[in-house]
Amino acid sequence: MRRPIYLDYNATTPHDPKVIDAMRPFLEGCFGNPSSSHAFGSEAKVAVNKAREQVASALGAVPEEIVFTSGGTESNNHAIKGAAWAGSGRGKHIITSSIEHPAVLDVCKWLTQHGFEITVLPVDQTGLVDPDDLRQAIRGDTILVTIMHANNEVGTIQPIRALSDIAHSRGALMHTDAAQSVGKIAVDVEELGVDLLSTAGHKLYAPKGVGALYIRRGVNIEKFMHGAGHEQDRRAGTENVLEIVGLGKAFEIARLDLEKNALHMHAMRERLYCGLIGKVSDLRMNGHIEKRLPNTLSVGFSGIDANALLLAIKDDVAASAGSACHSGGIQISPVLKAMNVPAERARGTVRFSTGRKTTADEIDFAVEVVARAVKGEVSGKKRW
Repeated sequence: MRRPIYLDYNATTPHDPKVIDAMRPFLEGCFGNPSSSHAFGSEAKVAVNKAREQVASALGAVPEEIVFTSGGTESNNHAIKGAAWAGSGRGKHIITSSIEHPAVLDVCKWLTQHGFEITVLPVDQTGLVDPDDLRQAIRGDTILVTIMHANNEVGTIQPIRALSDIAHSRGALMHTDAAQSVGKIAVDVEELGVDLLSTAGHKLYAPKGVGALYIRRGVNIEKFMHGAGHEQDRRAGTENVLEIVGLGKAFEIARLDLEKNALHMHAMRERLYCGLIGKVSDLRMNGHIEKRLPNTLSVGFSGIDANALLLAIKDDVAASAGSACHSGGIQISPVLKAMNVPAERARGTVRFSTGRKTTADEIDFAVEVVARAVKGEVSGKKRW
């Protein structure tokens, strides 16, 4: 049975075969604890240290600045809560944006229960934060600014360097969630000027359940996990050697093949967009036309229910909706709301995201399937 064409790489990615090969010895024989002093432990420790070097090299960091975590959500929690508690003696004001992932916004909301004040910056219709808005919002008691590098739904890339410079001018730390951008665009911590940066393995052709947090040298944040002194005494818990090895390899591949992969994903995305606009009327793209991840296409179909469309094409194409279907009706994506996307178009928004292995034939097939479904031709009758 043929599987559907996969166009949901922003949700998760398959394992790269080279990542699987790197991990295999740690499934089959290399089982030591990196904290053990004997040969089994030393073997595991060497592997973890190599992975730390691979991650650091890809991010323009040094190995001592990398802490392995269970993924992007933990990295964000560690960065934001850790910076908040460490800086609370100077102030309790934090700034974020209206289009952040729940792993940022919900953390900020939780902090308001503990005396912190959160300012949420707006975005324009393309999903961009205006640095002038940050300049006006930042205060003497602002201790942290947390703005994502690239949005997971519409792909808009934020001016992180400009935002970092403003944050630092007032003595605040700068954190960015880069889970979606690593492996698609250049992510260099020095060029971005950030103090904290979160990543997630499963967005990068590595396993789910592993990630990394960059913490600039000299930046002190409170621990998120307490226990023994693992990860340079910054994150307790025996290291997940198997997945850390996979993460390191995935970062190495991303660094070496970045330009080639980005060009391919962009070409497939544009082929998809051009194909759709040639066959479907009243189609509108969401996000910035240029400052956007090379693989991400968020489009609104007028008069269409996105969840119904995805149900119609599920046997042929896998993608994501820009709204959620609940018992009380359709819940529009907070990101699209923040961008002031009209409700009708938001309800009909679908996010397609291409990957390294996406082919032109797959794209052409997806265009035909989606176009037929929009026209109600899947089962011979209108679905809308």
